Amino acid sequence: MFDYHIHSSLSFDSKEDPMEIARAAANAGLKEICFTDHYDFNTSPDLPVNIFSEKAWHDQYADVGVEGLTVRHGVELGIANWNTAEAKALTEWEGLDFIIGSVHFIDGHDPYEKVYWETRTVAKAFEDYLLGILECVKVHTDFDVLGHLTYVCKSVHNPSHAPVPYGDYLDITDEIMKILVSKGKGMEINTSGVDRAGCFLPQKEYLERFKQFGGEIVTIGSDAHDRTRVGQYSAEAMEILGDVFGHVCTFEGRKPVFNKIK
Repeated sequence: MFDYHIHSSLSFDSKEDPMEIARAAANAGLKEICFTDHYDFNTSPDLPVNIFSEKAWHDQYADVGVEGLTVRHGVELGIANWNTAEAKALTEWEGLDFIIGSVHFIDGHDPYEKVYWETRTVAKAFEDYLLGILECVKVHTDFDVLGHLTYVCKSVHNPSHAPVPYGDYLDITDEIMKILVSKGKGMEINTSGVDRAGCFLPQKEYLERFKQFGGEIVTIGSDAHDRTRVGQYSAEAMEILGDVFGHVCTFEGRKPVFNKIK
């Protein structure tokens, strides 16, 4: 099994030691993991960012290793419509295996926070988030997979406490997927929504749609911020990817590796 979306204490929202995460991954029977700490930009260059230096990134993981576990080194890049140059600079980091491109801010607010929902209906909250993703994938090329397509629904402030309904926003999600395919990018199945919204992010139907458009690159990520959630629901995600694609991807040096699921 694999987990390609993990945060340690280098991320602003985690306090977990990376070695403890690696040990937990090995104990959970994972074969390979990738650390993907938040390198996050807001919706405007005038708003706060959460980034770290290349040196801090190297120092964080210099001695992290557990026998029998492959450890890769990545970043979760917060993509916005203005930070393509920053994304390009990130790709020059030595030893970078993998970049998740994720949208965490819409109009300066994280959909995970209460303020995002205060002036929006559920339908509008979902639509605005997906439109934000579309705007970003149109201009960005320096990432490998799109993170958690339906992230917006897992917020505790989502009054519906339900997934983004498949089919309600196909005009937007179809365009997102077509752009990803045209640029040779992949999609993540993020397991963190199972306990928050009762679904993977995104659901199986979205992944089937991605395949219909020619998508092939798919990864699994728990979005763990502590050792207890590393690899969570990875086995179930593997079953879905096995049914839809027959494989799951890992990365080395920004190149996808296709691991067959029997």
